[in-house]
Amino acid sequence: MKVTVEKDELQKKLSDIQNIVEKKNTMPILNHFLLAAEKEGAYITATDLETAFKEPIKLNIAEEGRMCIPARKLFEIVREMDGELILESADSQWVKVKSGKSNFRMSCLSAEEFPVWPGLETTEEMEIPSSLLLEMIDKSIYAAGESDTRYVLNGLLFHIKPDGKLTVVGTDGHRLALSERSIGATSGEEKKLIISRKSVAELRRFLSDEAKELKVVVGKNHILFKIDNIQFLTRLIEGTYPNYEQVIPTANEKILTVDKNLLIKSLRRVSIMSKERSNAVKVDIDSSNMVISASNPDLGEASDEIAVNYSGDAMTVAFNARYVLDALNVMASEKVILKLNEPLSPAMIMEEGGEDYKCVVMPMRL
Repeated sequence: MKVTVEKDELQKKLSDIQNIVEKKNTMPILNHFLLAAEKEGAYITATDLETAFKEPIKLNIAEEGRMCIPARKLFEIVREMDGELILESADSQWVKVKSGKSNFRMSCLSAEEFPVWPGLETTEEMEIPSSLLLEMIDKSIYAAGESDTRYVLNGLLFHIKPDGKLTVVGTDGHRLALSERSIGATSGEEKKLIISRKSVAELRRFLSDEAKELKVVVGKNHILFKIDNIQFLTRLIEGTYPNYEQVIPTANEKILTVDKNLLIKSLRRVSIMSKERSNAVKVDIDSSNMVISASNPDLGEASDEIAVNYSGDAMTVAFNARYVLDALNVMASEKVILKLNEPLSPAMIMEEGGEDYKCVVMPMRL
């Protein structure tokens, strides 16, 4: 194989795969990416066996070939180079990298060792605007578990309903975030797909705010996302996701409306004095005011007062400030609505004038 490539082109493509190539040296091949330089096209592929990523790359091909190159080390080399790079190999064990007067020789692995791209038994195909999926992920991923023993909670649920609605849900058992939007025609079959938080976070990097169409292909064990010739494939998590619809409170009739930015600033100020592990803040509410306070025997105490619009009996409730802030930070409306019931009942946070995004937060005991 002998190819020429621009530094910026190769650096960008290698940057795209750094989070996917396996850091731990359990299987040496997973530290490598597959570079394929063929007349039909050139592309790079990386995988950690849970997620696989394939992207075209612009090369000038003097001699065709395929080989597996250490991803991290080549990325470090390319960063320090200037202008064009020449990659050349006579066998599957070594590759030479040249740029100007600089020369490197790196050990490689055979392309035959690289894991095969999984075949998909397609059960559903659909198109979703990239910007829409990006928004839905942003509004739910923060609530998903990170290292929960209940493995399904470390993923996001993608619930495709027969009426053409997509619901994306994240929960860690203490809070739940749900974003629901209509995506148009589907096969009419209900599907509940669980995708790991890590895979969704990686997918998010390739979604854009622009109104590009994203093709989604659902298989039996995998799901494939295609955008701009990039293919992102990930394994689905097996298991049953909790029934999120039962968690959403329906009896919360105490309605509080508050300026979102005022509430964010107040929570951030007061939580400075809360206990680090629990981030607990106390909230005293009456018809026109909300007093947020925190105390820590080792540090001291803080309180802040903001104006609200509230219909209901005066009440005192406590929350993990970080959980509430996470929900508020992804909301677009100027005002937010808190729907409350009893001090220890789940509270619901919503955008004013919007029903398609809901966040449920469990209160804390005072």
